[in-house]
Amino acid sequence: METLIQPKILKGFRDFLPEAEITRSLLTEKLTNVFRSFGYVPIDTPVLEYSEILLRKSDGETEKQVFRFEDNGGRDVALRFDLTVPFARYTAEHKEELYFPFKRYHIAKVWRGEKPQAGRYREFVQCDFDCVGSDSAASDFEILSMMKTALDAIGVKDITIRMSHRGVFNLFLKQRNLTDKSEEILRIVDKLAKIGKDEVSNQLTNLTNSKELANDILKYITTLPTFEETLAQMESMTGGESPESKRLKEIREMMLAANIQDTFVLDPSITRGLDYYTGVVYETFLNDLPSIGSVCSGGRYDNLAGLYMKDRVPGVGSSIGLDRLIAALEQLGKLEQRKSFVDVEIFCTESNLATHYQQIASELRTQNISTEVFPDPKKIAFQYNYAEKKGIPFGILVNQENAKENKFTLKNLHTREQFEGITTKEAVKIILESKSL
Repeated sequence: METLIQPKILKGFRDFLPEAEITRSLLTEKLTNVFRSFGYVPIDTPVLEYSEILLRKSDGETEKQVFRFEDNGGRDVALRFDLTVPFARYTAEHKEELYFPFKRYHIAKVWRGEKPQAGRYREFVQCDFDCVGSDSAASDFEILSMMKTALDAIGVKDITIRMSHRGVFNLFLKQRNLTDKSEEILRIVDKLAKIGKDEVSNQLTNLTNSKELANDILKYITTLPTFEETLAQMESMTGGESPESKRLKEIREMMLAANIQDTFVLDPSITRGLDYYTGVVYETFLNDLPSIGSVCSGGRYDNLAGLYMKDRVPGVGSSIGLDRLIAALEQLGKLEQRKSFVDVEIFCTESNLATHYQQIASELRTQNISTEVFPDPKKIAFQYNYAEKKGIPFGILVNQENAKENKFTLKNLHTREQFEGITTKEAVKIILESKSL
């Protein structure tokens, strides 16, 4: 007899039972509808890429997190760690087939070998939406507006989107002769929420060999009470208005015009750790659970596609970490749970009515009512229990006499209320009214 293999999965990876996968599917559908409403189209890319493609513009921390190996052909390959870098490669490879500005969304799995913790996994789904081919305040604002609209659509309304501009920060650093240390400074500042102001100060002092410069950087990244006050301080510390600060003003005007300004905070400490960001950057936090980190982030990356082609193609985008968001909503008790997509279960009480059951089911489905027929004439208590486990709201019972008159009994399985001797048309009305409540 063969030894049984113990069923198990790798740390940081998960199986999804139907209830959990239904939740993800419903959220994904709502997000997809929002993306399409802004004119975005779907694409897909391979999960495996050449390592040089994925890691051409990354830091050491990113490389540590990548699942990288040599395939059977001796090629150096890696699993994608995000959807942005593959999109840059995709844009370069298909440039002649695309139209610009090109607006895409991509919902797919990515892999990172980081330490698993609450809301963080090694395999997870990202929902990306990007616009390439336009370097305008309008495209920057559109992404920010989509972030708010998308999260609103899935019931995540109590949020703060914190934003800044890498270009303004670069001006600040250039004026202090710190350009050669900019990447390290940006990464240190990006850790402010995680390690605190004192540790950021220590690291900046060690890097710049100057307590004065460290204090200057800390002053620059301080958020003041209003967007306008913060922007004024940023400008005063970078020599006045610049094209980069003007871009922030334009975006702000669009927010005010769309009446969504209260969701956004200008926070100069937001820099995003990845090197490819060059302009506006942003992160989204749940006001009731900020500790879980950003659930939607991104920025402008005007030079990313330039790694793979000579032409400059400006781009801006954002990504929703769906699994982290779901984990947060579970903690907050704000996640709508469904066990199935079925509205009605037709119980099988008599084998010789099997064809009639299918006829009723077909009629209900034509009215957009999801209907399932129980396949075997098992005890009714067993069938009720089955429907309860799947969270099905209605059940249909048919006997021989009902069948002759094309009628049946509709039972609300939650309230136990019964509607006896009704037609399919009458049942449809009751079910649809119940769904609209």
